[in-house]
Amino acid sequence: MLPPEELFELVADVSRRTPDQVPAAPVLVHVLDGFVDAGSAASLAAAHLLDQLPHRLVVRFDVDQLLDYRSRRPRMAFSADRYTSVDVPELVVHELRLPDSSLLYLLAGPEPDTQWERFALSVRMLVEQLGVRLTVGLHGVPWAAPHTRPVGLTAHASDRELIAGRPRWIGDVQVPGHVGAMLELRLGQWGHPTVGFTAHVPHYLAAAEFPPAAVALLEALSDLVEVELPTEKLRAAGAEVLAQVDAQVADSAETLEAVRGLERQYDAIVSGRTLGGPGLMGPSLPEDEMPDADALAADVERFLRELGD
Repeated sequence: MLPPEELFELVADVSRRTPDQVPAAPVLVHVLDGFVDAGSAASLAAAHLLDQLPHRLVVRFDVDQLLDYRSRRPRMAFSADRYTSVDVPELVVHELRLPDSSLLYLLAGPEPDTQWERFALSVRMLVEQLGVRLTVGLHGVPWAAPHTRPVGLTAHASDRELIAGRPRWIGDVQVPGHVGAMLELRLGQWGHPTVGFTAHVPHYLAAAEFPPAAVALLEALSDLVEVELPTEKLRAAGAEVLAQVDAQVADSAETLEAVRGLERQYDAIVSGRTLGGPGLMGPSLPEDEMPDADALAADVERFLRELGD
């Protein structure tokens, strides 16, 4: 393997910060184009963070070594009798400043076509050099879910404790490999905690932009880093999209009935009224995370006491 450190360059000084300038060790979020991103959930979330938070470029990867331009040909501009420019994609890391002044690193760009193991090692080097405490991947997948229900999430991690309380939706399955999953697997094996959130996008909207899925990803990320991330613009965009979809569905009796049927099926799955087993979809918690009757009763009593008169 060629030296992984030769895959990237630091384009900004990241060594000047002192503990009083950075409240907590940073988190690295990766959003890589090329694999499934239904509803553009992850790319919308990444673009929104860059639009809403102060940031600077800190790392640039050598895409000439990682990309197959023939499979994803860059766009070129031609004017009259000459080529005038080429839009070469960038795979970069931005440093974002969160509302509490802590840092978040965002690795975004095209998914590498080659050298996955070397790329994973280079990301490991960055994780260690930047003092990253947690790496998080964001994705969106088509799901048999209606747009009239809250966006669900499949959470996965190198350590179950990182996502305790979040249901398991899928049993044992084989899935196509992608670099985001490779990073989650390898970094976890190397002792660096990793988490992934995959938004469930209504399958009939998977090819369009679906902002509610991006909001769900950012909410999960907010819970993880314990900092409220800005989502107002995305929520407004999501409300517009849902209104447009509702209007289109209402115009067709056949489509309306199909959505209602999907609602019944989805509600049955969420409530546990369907078969379960390896490979089947249905939310469930590990037994050691299920509250017992005494804990539930104590929670109800505490809630009632807080109501006062």
